[in-house]
Amino acid sequence: MTARIILDVHALQNVPPSNINRDDTGAPKTAVYGGVTRARVSSQAWKRATRRYFDGLLDPSELGVRTKRVAELLAERITALNPDLQGPQALAVAAEVLQTATGSKIEPPKRKAEAAKKNGDPEPAPESSYLMFLSARQLDHLAALAIEGADDIKAFLKDKDIKARAKKITDGRHSVDIALFGRMVADSTDINVDAAAQVAHAISVHRAEIESDYFTAVDDRNTDAEPGAGMIGTVDFNSATLYRYAALDVDLLERNLGKGLDTDQEPATPVRRAVEAFLEAFVSSLPTGKINTFGNHTLPDAVVVKLRATRAVSFVSAFEKPITADVTSGHMEHACARLADYAPEIERAYGDDTCQTWVLRIGPATAKLASLGTETPSLARLVDSVGAAIAQRLEQRG
Repeated sequence: MTARIILDVHALQNVPPSNINRDDTGAPKTAVYGGVTRARVSSQAWKRATRRYFDGLLDPSELGVRTKRVAELLAERITALNPDLQGPQALAVAAEVLQTATGSKIEPPKRKAEAAKKNGDPEPAPESSYLMFLSARQLDHLAALAIEGADDIKAFLKDKDIKARAKKITDGRHSVDIALFGRMVADSTDINVDAAAQVAHAISVHRAEIESDYFTAVDDRNTDAEPGAGMIGTVDFNSATLYRYAALDVDLLERNLGKGLDTDQEPATPVRRAVEAFLEAFVSSLPTGKINTFGNHTLPDAVVVKLRATRAVSFVSAFEKPITADVTSGHMEHACARLADYAPEIERAYGDDTCQTWVLRIGPATAKLASLGTETPSLARLVDSVGAAIAQRLEQRG
């Protein structure tokens, strides 16, 4: 069996009073694990935060855009290539090309169209009925295709070879975020992209309680005769030491980045660069729910990264029995000790001789984790070391 390349990322992070991921009632999300209620941050919230962090790491040409307003996005590119195609004409051409390329209906939303007709306004721009995820390179190539047949776009797109070209464009040259997090196109499943990255719901290593903050706001124009509050309210919050976990299938990432390219072409974004961006973004990112209210800007106290050749392995079972804090050590020290004891037991029982491990840690509370692998002094060094190891494995495999 050919050895795989799997990256596991484990992080322990303290989050003070906060509400970074709310449920439908506005309260922090929770989950029951090990018989007790834990604080929870959904995988979707942290994937969104990771994607947004890419904006500071990667060039826009290496990323995608997920939006219902994809026709407007493509129309802007069409107009940039051919200024004679503007406004409704560019939108109409864009909509036809997108429908052919994705199999999805691209038309003005019914509710917006009815409102515009009632008010005598221009017809709204066509949209997809769901969020559509396309890379910058895919949009650029679709715009170029649209320019070719703009004089009679419907007749142009009826050609069998042109249809095939449009499909190939949307199923190749995937951006880093599409290659990592996947894409679902409900109306054309053949251009779906399987996600190379999996992100677990972060949960607290201990029982977590939801508290409520009662607040008031004073009207700046109040006089001494009007001493009352201008507004009162409550906001729910909790605090937690979170166990965070993500797994990255480097082999699938490599296939996703190379899909749709000709044999003599290299991916615009090398696999190593994509892995390093994911690792840095996942570790450093933070969902921003109620961030202005709580200012809960923290980073992980401990990060353990493992490079495997078999399958992904989460260490969440180390915390199935909830940790109880005491006044001298809090949760982090006990969590690190628990993880340091549990991880070697898993490795012993299900051994992976090819597993490489790196540890980034801060402070004495994390000292026991040093035994798990090679310590790195900084996130930058960790990212570079992991990237180099992955590049070496890819090279050895040829």
